[in-house]
Amino acid sequence: MFADFSALTAQQWTVILGVVAVCFGLSAFCILDVWKRQFESSNEKALWMQMCIFIPILGALAYLFVGRKRGS
Repeated sequence: MFADFSALTAQQWTVILGVVAVCFGLSAFCILDVWKRQFESSNEKALWMQMCIFIPILGALAYLFVGRKRGS
């Protein structure tokens, strides 16, 4: 039922921690970018902020491809 994490090698741990760090960094960058940009309405800013926080990877990618162009 539970995975045996002691069976993972050092290289596998490095890859896992690297992927987690990249995902966290991307989400943190998007949250900070939403915070400092101006949008047409405060509701739009709140929506992007919520998407980046509650749906971290998909929300951050959506913001990078769609939302970043909308803010100034």
